[in-house]
Amino acid sequence: MRREPAGDVVRRTILKIPLTEMMTILKTWNFLSENQLQTVNFRQRKESLVQDLVLLCEENRASLNDAALLDIIYTQFHRHQKVWDVFQMSKGPGEDTDLFDMEQFKSSFKKILKRALKNVTVSFRDAEENAVWIRIAWGTQYRKPNQYKPAYVVYYSQTPYAFTSSSQLKSNLPLLGQALTIASKHHQIVKMDLRSRYLDSLKAIVFKQYNQIFETHNSTTPLQERSLGLDINMDSRIIHENKTEKERVQRVTQEIFGDYPQPRLEFAQYKLETKFKSDLNGGILAEREEPLRCLVKFSSPHLLEALKSLAPAGIADAPLSPLLTCIPNKGMNYFKIRDK
Repeated sequence: MRREPAGDVVRRTILKIPLTEMMTILKTWNFLSENQLQTVNFRQRKESLVQDLVLLCEENRASLNDAALLDIIYTQFHRHQKVWDVFQMSKGPGEDTDLFDMEQFKSSFKKILKRALKNVTVSFRDAEENAVWIRIAWGTQYRKPNQYKPAYVVYYSQTPYAFTSSSQLKSNLPLLGQALTIASKHHQIVKMDLRSRYLDSLKAIVFKQYNQIFETHNSTTPLQERSLGLDINMDSRIIHENKTEKERVQRVTQEIFGDYPQPRLEFAQYKLETKFKSDLNGGILAEREEPLRCLVKFSSPHLLEALKSLAPAGIADAPLSPLLTCIPNKGMNYFKIRDK
């Protein structure tokens, strides 16, 4: 017998939940009662556990929206499994900041999407810091919404920023941007050159909130040991430099990066376009009309902390290039460098 979409979404979501997090996520969902949860044997095989939980959900007549809320909660717990893009909105010239009503935002956002696309389901879950998580299952004019590949949006009320999980359906981005802009009472929206798996770090960069603890999934080793194979406390054994120079490097590094943990990004990408220049006449490259193109990508489990460690470890001179140190201030980790 074919399972109803809501039951199938619940089943697939529960299958993804690690056993160590199962009770926490189910209690956060708050769809099954305490008494119902006590009837379940959480020590049995995962397949049997899932079957028991799905039967309880069906007894409670779980709707598609209930299933979507469970999926949102799972995604909140595992947000680092997604790649997040940042969108920035702006008001028109002379426009004042309006009073914000979250319920009005939700209603307007949903109406705009459904007016443009019949086959779409939208679910919301309020979160901390006046944020709302939005789950969108996109369909087409002729196909029902795909509940198994939804997109997620995190919007912080009364701010110009929204964070979206990268979606395979790029064609829906203009509609999503329109819904965000109108519902939040902004004038226009642009995609920033900023992307990461670490949502809290992206938020800290755009909101200029660097001095906090960031997501550190699966990272218990100090960064200097993990990223570089070096400990800056051992500099004296591998680098012969005087005390004054060491103090200068530490001072310059602290002035640039501060003495707080850095936001977590995994890469920075630089695209260079330049015309060939030479004092010598002739040559194949001299006649080339198209610019020379080059792409450089820096990757690390924790790029900004790795960059911060380079000069103290003696691997690079201090200060580092502004192209590397400007990432948090500019809110970018995609750069295009062209001739002036």
